[in-house]
Amino acid sequence: MANKPSVLFVCVHNAGRSQMAAGYLSHFAGSTIEVRSAGSAPGDSINPVVVEAMLEEGIDISDQKPKVLTTDAIQASDVVITMGCGDACPFFPGRRYLDWKLDDPAGEGLDAVRTIRQEIRQRIEGLIAEIQSSS
Repeated sequence: MANKPSVLFVCVHNAGRSQMAAGYLSHFAGSTIEVRSAGSAPGDSINPVVVEAMLEEGIDISDQKPKVLTTDAIQASDVVITMGCGDACPFFPGRRYLDWKLDDPAGEGLDAVRTIRQEIRQRIEGLIAEIQSSS
């Protein structure tokens, strides 16, 4: 079997958007896609409202911890998806970069986080279809 594709989700704190995206991709793609997430300035813990919103979908991300973005993580990924980290994300040739404009769930209530969650879910479903059709 060829190397499986790998996706890295990056946001500033690695406490909300990137964790939701990684949770969905791991849930839907299983072991067919390697999933990473990181932050340019990682927080201390995952946003508890994000954890609650994902539990509503049957996905438990409560054991995840924000991780610092490293050049190794970027170089080991085929697709790098940024979510509002701006210029803090280094660029490496040969990687595919996507920038998903998503609202930040920090400080938001559950209803606002559900809206962000649904947008991320739709993008993840599209990403999986795209990756699977190109492999």
